[in-house]
Amino acid sequence: MGQGATQLKQGVALADVAVMMAEQGAQRPVAMQVTPSDARTVAGSEWLQMVRRWYAAFAELPGQEIGFYFDDALDFSAALWAAWHAGKTPVLLSDLLPATTAALLPSLTGTAGLLPGAVAPVADAAGDLPLRPLDRQATRLVLFTSGSTGQPERIVKQLAQLDAEVQALETAFGAALGGGPLQVLATVSHQHIYGLLFRVLWPLSAGRMLGTAFARYPEDLLAQFRRAPACLLVSSPAMLGRLPQQLPWADARSRLRAIFSSGGPLAAEASAHSLAVLGHSPTEVLGSSETGGIAWRRRAESGEAWQALPGVAVALDADSGVLKVRSPHLPDPARWWETADRAEASSDGASFVLRGRVDRIVKIAEKRISLTALEQALQASDWVHAARAVLIERSDLPTRVGMVLALTDAGWQQLLAHGRQAMAQALRALLADQVERVALPRSWRYVERMPMNAQSKVTQQSLLALFDPMMPTPQWMSRSATEACARLQVVAGLRVLDGHFPQALLVPGVAQLHWAVTLAQQAFALTAAYGRGEVIKFQQPILPGDTVEVELQWLAAKGAVQFAIRSARGMHASGRLLQGV
Repeated sequence: MGQGATQLKQGVALADVAVMMAEQGAQRPVAMQVTPSDARTVAGSEWLQMVRRWYAAFAELPGQEIGFYFDDALDFSAALWAAWHAGKTPVLLSDLLPATTAALLPSLTGTAGLLPGAVAPVADAAGDLPLRPLDRQATRLVLFTSGSTGQPERIVKQLAQLDAEVQALETAFGAALGGGPLQVLATVSHQHIYGLLFRVLWPLSAGRMLGTAFARYPEDLLAQFRRAPACLLVSSPAMLGRLPQQLPWADARSRLRAIFSSGGPLAAEASAHSLAVLGHSPTEVLGSSETGGIAWRRRAESGEAWQALPGVAVALDADSGVLKVRSPHLPDPARWWETADRAEASSDGASFVLRGRVDRIVKIAEKRISLTALEQALQASDWVHAARAVLIERSDLPTRVGMVLALTDAGWQQLLAHGRQAMAQALRALLADQVERVALPRSWRYVERMPMNAQSKVTQQSLLALFDPMMPTPQWMSRSATEACARLQVVAGLRVLDGHFPQALLVPGVAQLHWAVTLAQQAFALTAAYGRGEVIKFQQPILPGDTVEVELQWLAAKGAVQFAIRSARGMHASGRLLQGV
């Protein structure tokens, strides 16, 4: 089932990119830099000079590993090749959260981009860059999983693996994209494997233009379409599912040649929505940080069936039906890698259909429970659009199952009409035949959409944050795209009251900011870190027994959240939260 022996011989091998730029860079467009007032093409010769400047900076650093975090894909690409030619190993941090930098920076010998202590490119670099092909085995980079099943894991990729990936992509999709200048537009980060391949490595190998701007919102994307002569879109399920139909997409449809989606499951409705709005059925790519790309599909053409990428072999375990993969994208290309996906072969024998993840079995009160089975039972209800179960483990309480539900319109009507307690009872009744009473979910959270990170993955951390013992369960009073209000009851047993002021229990200011950030991320589906504030004021303490309302306003133009916390006693806190750390 699905084995391709094809090795791409089109385009330029990643090991030879700098050599090629030296030979023909003046004629080769590498990127288009777009500002509100201008757009200019960056030639390969200019890119190579950027590489030389970064090389001069990296060559002076001791040690091997350099931390990378860049917003701009052009700067990132130049620094990446410079580090490789300097014999360094770039370590791609997935975000700038304090916990991430605190865990990783001490082990690195240098940093670049937006990280603390970052080196800068040398402006007057003489240009002694060694223009020889890179060693495909010795040249490496380090990236991290998104943590969808726990803590992020460090993954080392050899240049040979990355080159095999871009070659497979060009073999599978290059001919359909056509010739001529083609700009890559993106709504995903190049700090992760999907964005790295599709935004940076593949375009540089195949002679397409990097899209240096990052589109966080549909309006940003629309503005980029207007400046691109012809383009392909590298996006996420989260963005493709919420493109506003009322925006003027007609010009974009005339310029767009293809849409790619990866990093998470793309719902059939979102795929159909993209086809209706942008005129293209997205090409979905199945894979992971560990395995690289595995397979692809376009729903408008092949429905649910996946086809293996060139050079990738797939098979099903005879006993469990689990999908296995063997490919040059893996550390050992001759060894089978077992995924966590169940699948079955399609009738044509050349493709497969996914049948869900391997059951996650946990023990509650000595009872073995399948979290996957609980989710599937709830998703069969007309009230539930999506369900995700998590195991809540705390030292002060017995282990229990928490359930996060994205409700349908009918589900929200049921919740509003009968209240949280009656809703929970009705949902438990749906599970009565699935699990013993002692193991039924005890904690429920209702959301408009599942919390996702920038790669459109629903992570374990984001789900557990909804059950944060430091924050009361929110009762949403109102929510829209730019404004929201949640009511919180500050009960006497709330853990955030413990230990701060033993003689006078109150909610500390830092906890109030935590409430505002957490609620804003839930209300507006924000993925960025909000670690800075301005005009922050704390007028009066929040005490046990208070019922407060947290009012939020999303200021998209500033990338900021305005908040105010009030109760019957008046204003407690207000201010503005800004992206960054």
